[in-house]
Amino acid sequence: MQKLNQNLKKIYKEESLAHQEQRYLKALETFKKLYPKHSNFSFYSSPGRTEIGGNHTDHQHGMVLAAAVNLDIIAVVAPNNSDSICINSEGFNLKEIKLNDLAFNPNEIGSSEALIKGICSKFKDLNYNIKGFDAYITSDVLKGSGLSSSAAFENLIGTILNYEFNNADISATQIALISQYAENVYFGKACGLMDQMASAIGGFSFMDFKEPQKPIVEKINFDFSDCNYLLCIVNTKGDHVDLTSDYTAITEEMQLVAKAFGKKVLREVDEKDFFDNIASLRKQIHDRAILRAIHFFKDNQNAFKEAQALKNNDFETFKNLIKDSGNSSFKFLQNIFSLSKPLEQNLALALALSEKILKDEGVSRVHGGGFAGTIQAYVPLKLVQEYEESMKKIFGQDSCHMLNIRNIGATKL
Repeated sequence: MQKLNQNLKKIYKEESLAHQEQRYLKALETFKKLYPKHSNFSFYSSPGRTEIGGNHTDHQHGMVLAAAVNLDIIAVVAPNNSDSICINSEGFNLKEIKLNDLAFNPNEIGSSEALIKGICSKFKDLNYNIKGFDAYITSDVLKGSGLSSSAAFENLIGTILNYEFNNADISATQIALISQYAENVYFGKACGLMDQMASAIGGFSFMDFKEPQKPIVEKINFDFSDCNYLLCIVNTKGDHVDLTSDYTAITEEMQLVAKAFGKKVLREVDEKDFFDNIASLRKQIHDRAILRAIHFFKDNQNAFKEAQALKNNDFETFKNLIKDSGNSSFKFLQNIFSLSKPLEQNLALALALSEKILKDEGVSRVHGGGFAGTIQAYVPLKLVQEYEESMKKIFGQDSCHMLNIRNIGATKL
């Protein structure tokens, strides 16, 4: 266990080491009860992620800034010398996955089993090794928090297969691409690559998806705590049910503008041509689509500028860019509340309260897809207690989470 303790220090802050050690030992105890035949085992960890910059830009082949966070999914794993993957998870059990039957099953859309099968299928297509294993997993990546528990799970499975059966020869980028494939094709969710890539790589990641299958990825070393700030995610408890059409509309409307210029996505459209032709665009496309395109051009550049600010250790410029990005999401992208539920404005309320508490010292913005769910705030240490207490008073005791950036992505410990 001494080796485990040393490895925990690589991915967790000093103040959480005791908690994490107990968490891993408890997971191991459960694993041994579930799979008593195994005397050898390995530990794995895969982090959640937070979107920093580039709100709804990745699906238009744009630029984003994201980061892995200290909340993660952990696993205790042992090969089982069979053609089956058996995973038990805290809170629910997964069906056994037979490696000789990895065909897409429409009845499994939206399930964890679909993700596992999709990952294994892609490994097989790429001539990577896949074999059976037993695992127990537990997660503190909060569901509904916008921290992408699905990407963390996908990368966990891919990383296990990589280390256990492929000598860890598969790159983190390739694991992320495989994870995205599983979510797109088997799970049935059309997502970009940002979530999977941020979780796989760790730390701050600037990503350029101009060529989605060959993304340019740059890792940036930066820690908010060095600036006496904490990153906070506030879950406003907004209901995501029936919001699929709202998310889909953003992609469709941005592509509608691109199509007017004979392109597939907005990244292919010249920004000057777009602004020069707004008058003619309005004759064939509604105003909201045009406004959402304006957001894309603005936030695409903001993501690049935010990355540059972090590289230059210029936190004040970074904060100003985050504020500008948040304003663009509110005014132009318009993903703060759903027109189908105009009286439910959890995000707008959380942003208003954040602005009142933080004033000019901190900033806040919508986090992730929007319409319901979470906001992100950069809170100076002197205001952390007031901010946390205020958010919990309004949105519940489990609503406010202060996070650290984790520099290591999905990994074997």
